[in-house]
Amino acid sequence: MTETMTNMTNYMEFLLMGFPEGQVLQTLCPTLFSLIYMAALMGNLLIIILTTIDQHLQSPLYFFLKNLSLIDICYISVTVPKSITNSVTKIHSISFLGCIVQVFCFVFLTGTEFSLLLVMSYDRYAAICLPLHYETIMNRAACVQMVVAAWLSGCFYGSLHAAGTFSVHFCGPNIIHQFFCDIPSLLTLACSGENILEYVFIITSCCFLFLCFILMVISYVHIALFLSSGYFAYLGPTSNSASSLNLLMSVFYSLLPPCLNPVIYSLRNRDMKVALCSILGDKMTQISKY
Repeated sequence: MTETMTNMTNYMEFLLMGFPEGQVLQTLCPTLFSLIYMAALMGNLLIIILTTIDQHLQSPLYFFLKNLSLIDICYISVTVPKSITNSVTKIHSISFLGCIVQVFCFVFLTGTEFSLLLVMSYDRYAAICLPLHYETIMNRAACVQMVVAAWLSGCFYGSLHAAGTFSVHFCGPNIIHQFFCDIPSLLTLACSGENILEYVFIITSCCFLFLCFILMVISYVHIALFLSSGYFAYLGPTSNSASSLNLLMSVFYSLLPPCLNPVIYSLRNRDMKVALCSILGDKMTQISKY
């Protein structure tokens, strides 16, 4: 016990060492992250604008898509700007409080997005299987309540995991082999035997999410993109050393969904295309007048 207490460290900050070594890669990764980030912002902002100003896009489906785009903007903004800043300034530190906030926000938005996808699958079920009752079931008040419930459940989910992760004592070096504070990497720094509670939370959450995933898989095959990589990262073997595969999977589940969701769920939609063409057509007409 005395030896454990001696090795115990009260961290003031963590070092995020996720980017690979080498000058070329140190430059390439932030550039790639910046391009992905800008693509995600533009795609999701476009959806928010279209679903807000176009009167033909005021159905429950587009209300949910607007919230999904808002979540994705927040989701990718939690990790990417900080990692780009760290790489550019060569300062790889993040404060202890900043790490807590990042873990909470990341898990909060992950849980909210999954809850919203579940709501969207229910919306499609009601539209296809109960068309005569659809307007009654998915009325405005019900839609707002479902979205609020999704955000609240995500907040609870984030609070649970943030509390579970940072209730442990950390031992050894304060180096995180990731480009953001993620739970598996933090748990490798925990003192021996103190990370059991958070692993219980993770396993329980993954089992629950898997059951929900089974309910949604027929309607949303693309959700596999969002979940499979997360399961690999959170249930796979952990290591104190850097792993290119773990880093790649983290990039996969933290950056790609916000970029691909606009395409998967919205921009291929015929009504969205019509609305976009209508707006662009009006702009071109106004420009031609001048």
